[in-house]
Amino acid sequence: MKRNPSRALAIGAGLVIVALTAAAFWLSYAHLAEVALAHGMDGKEVRAWAWPATLDLFIVAGELLMLRAALTGRVDWWAIGLTVVGSGSSIALNVAGVGGNAEPLDYVVAAVPPTAALLAFGALMRQIHQALAGDDEIVPRGTVEPVAEVTVERVDDDQPKALPEAPEVVPAGARMLPIVARPEPAPDPSPYRWDHIKGRLVDEDPPRAAPAPSVLGPFVPLAELAATAAAAEPDPVALLSVADVAKARGVAEGTVRSWVARDKLAPAQRDDDGRLLFHPDAVAALN
Repeated sequence: MKRNPSRALAIGAGLVIVALTAAAFWLSYAHLAEVALAHGMDGKEVRAWAWPATLDLFIVAGELLMLRAALTGRVDWWAIGLTVVGSGSSIALNVAGVGGNAEPLDYVVAAVPPTAALLAFGALMRQIHQALAGDDEIVPRGTVEPVAEVTVERVDDDQPKALPEAPEVVPAGARMLPIVARPEPAPDPSPYRWDHIKGRLVDEDPPRAAPAPSVLGPFVPLAELAATAAAAEPDPVALLSVADVAKARGVAEGTVRSWVARDKLAPAQRDDDGRLLFHPDAVAALN
């Protein structure tokens, strides 16, 4: 199994930082306890050893809160303030505990442990932050991942694509007829009239025979076939209104409506306005 050198280095650095942090805090803590014994806590060793915790634990709490804020991607100024107050007070009291007539090197010796404790504990929090955040591992130099070869095929789009041939719709030799609009037929007057001698409606326009289609060559033109079919159909019967029936029978319109109410005369249909329309044969069949 191949080991990652970056992980091994991180573990080694973490162990060194833990040892440095413990030693620096112990030296700073012990010196502050001696300062407490010499100033107001003489003979109270338990309380004197508990007193430095009121300063050094501010550093620990502030560093932990800054680590929490870093993991959430924000800045906690309260945590920074706790760390600054705790570390500054620890350094100041360690230096002040030496006395006013000491050598300069004595002040340096007293200031090193709290300063080292602050820096070492901060480095330890940074290592923990990197481990929790899951930073990318360092790739050793010289290891290059192979790149897959990509083949690009060029397509020549300059030449237009050939269009498929259109199918032959009209056979060769066929005669094309012009397309013209169909004229609207004029409304025919009613072909029925009242015969006073016979006493009924008669048809003045006898049925006409449909003309035979003219044949030109082997094909019959479509227009002539359509005209022949239209002529062969019987003409629609013009229906009579209530006024027409009353006029034809020589009665009032109310009489015609009474015939409808008594089922003597049945209407053929109603127009769009709801008016009654009658078939001429039904009117002629009235007694």
